[in-house]
Amino acid sequence: MMARLWRRMTGLDRIITVLLLVAVGASFGLLGQRPAGAWVQVERDGRLLFSAPLSEARRVSLPGPLGDTLLEIADGQARILDSPCPHKVCIGMGGVFRRGALIACVPNRLIVHIEGNGEEGTSTYDLLSH
Repeated sequence: MMARLWRRMTGLDRIITVLLLVAVGASFGLLGQRPAGAWVQVERDGRLLFSAPLSEARRVSLPGPLGDTLLEIADGQARILDSPCPHKVCIGMGGVFRRGALIACVPNRLIVHIEGNGEEGTSTYDLLSH
């Protein structure tokens, strides 16, 4: 099917398709280039609930409107272990460790994000919407 589609394309269509595929591939390569972060911060409704270095292993229970969400910091990563939200998307996001990465538990209104060295208390995103 793809070969038949390729044969039906004009030369310009082929060039545009190849350029788009190269651009998409390059964007995936750029995603992994952010440096590792040093701090994990948790916010609810724009207020800082918790902040800790990624280098200190711990588990912390974070309150939310649906109940407590369990955050684990281990091996330089932060991840959600348990949450009362219905679909558990935040648990499926896995561990985050790069500066600017985040985990959102939307039903429980929690944002977990990673900051770099010396940036405790600052945000790397411009706007959050609820």
